[in-house]
Amino acid sequence: MDIKDRDLQSIQEVRDLVRKAKKAQKEFSKFSTQLIDEIVKQLSEAALKEAEGLAKMAVEETGFGIWQDKKTKNVVASEMLYEHIKDMKTIGIINEDSERKIVEIGTPVGVVAALIPSTNPTSTTIYKTLISLKSGNAIVFSPHPSAKNCILKTVEVLNKAAIRMGAPEGLISCISVPTIEGTNELMKHDDVSLILATGGTAMVKAAYSSGTPALGVGPGNVPAFIERSADVKEAVSKILASKTFDNGTVCASEQAIVTENCIADYVKSELKNQGGYFLTGEELDKVVKIMERPNGGMNPKIVGKSAQDIAAMAGITIPEGTRIMICEEKGVGKEYPFSKEKLTQLLAFYSVEDWVEACELCYKLLENGGIGHSLAIHSKNEEIIREFALKKPVSRFLVNTPSTQGAIGLSTGLTPALTLGCGAVGGSATSDNVGPEHLINIRRMAYEVNDLGIKPKEINSIDKIDIEAICKIVLEQLKNINY
Repeated sequence: MDIKDRDLQSIQEVRDLVRKAKKAQKEFSKFSTQLIDEIVKQLSEAALKEAEGLAKMAVEETGFGIWQDKKTKNVVASEMLYEHIKDMKTIGIINEDSERKIVEIGTPVGVVAALIPSTNPTSTTIYKTLISLKSGNAIVFSPHPSAKNCILKTVEVLNKAAIRMGAPEGLISCISVPTIEGTNELMKHDDVSLILATGGTAMVKAAYSSGTPALGVGPGNVPAFIERSADVKEAVSKILASKTFDNGTVCASEQAIVTENCIADYVKSELKNQGGYFLTGEELDKVVKIMERPNGGMNPKIVGKSAQDIAAMAGITIPEGTRIMICEEKGVGKEYPFSKEKLTQLLAFYSVEDWVEACELCYKLLENGGIGHSLAIHSKNEEIIREFALKKPVSRFLVNTPSTQGAIGLSTGLTPALTLGCGAVGGSATSDNVGPEHLINIRRMAYEVNDLGIKPKEINSIDKIDIEAICKIVLEQLKNINY
């Protein structure tokens, strides 16, 4: 009997995919680590070969971002990630501590459910596949409906490469009929061991509420502080390179510049020189009107759009060559729209008296939707850099580098990743850039190292038995017997 309702189709498809994934993972778990590593290498190479085509497909389908930057993210998720994880021990004996006499054994968690956003669809799919297979797991994807085709194509590329290497069918799969009901079925399925959730706040909360262990990420509302000792020209260049990367679709992109009054005019001048346009008056009012939904949430129509696209949507004219539109915001909170996360080419600007006040303002911005995520600082004063790092509730503190590229490991030594944990303060189960090490269980074999003085209990031997006492008892009993 054919199932015609999409929700029922989706639920049935999920059940079939998970069943196949469980069977495939059981077989995959018997593969040698050498073969698994070779499969991961082949997947990386296959994804790298298709990096440009998948990037163009993602932009065409979603309307978000810049294909050249999406290609770069695909390279980060394939080539750079592989170089980072290729020698990582994840399965079998992964560590031996001879002094403490502890042996650590890595074991796969099983079937991973992966939720993929529309902002970074192909790169996140590549990334999650590589880290899942490197840790011996199967993976089932739930694609964002508006990015379904490019995600399915990415899964096809990866799956073909895996099958060619002898991987079992069903090890990498994706829902072709994405619905909320299907995604819920996937997250709550008894045979799903872990959820990797990347996307909006509501979706991440649903993952954590599903009853299945989950690794999710929170939103970013990243402040960038330009301190008075900074190379202002270089700082502005890096901030704009980050904020315009893929039209600001990465959650680690800067959302506000905070600087000191003594250099504020210089910073503003440099922003203008490098393509920044400050909105005022009626122009600002028109942009604000299209930024948010009535409930205060970000308008999805502006996500991943260029400054020129947003200007056209708002009905204003901005100078040719404008890379970013900026608002000198007066406060932080729901009534100040530029103080929130804006996954597009819009940026807030604040000026304060000194670094102490800047520290407080950055904290408020983080509390306004970015707690636990990331913060950037541009400074040559190591003492101030350290003070900021000690006091800010973030998981990534990025120094003199573009925030986007720094957070995902492109310009820093951080793990190349597209799932960026926000720690407990940000509602995440980890504060790390998520990697294969987060997708295994560790069995610890521990030998005795502390002698507690426990000895076998002594058993009385026959020569210690009181024979005379036993004879007396026997004689007394015999007296009472009638013959």
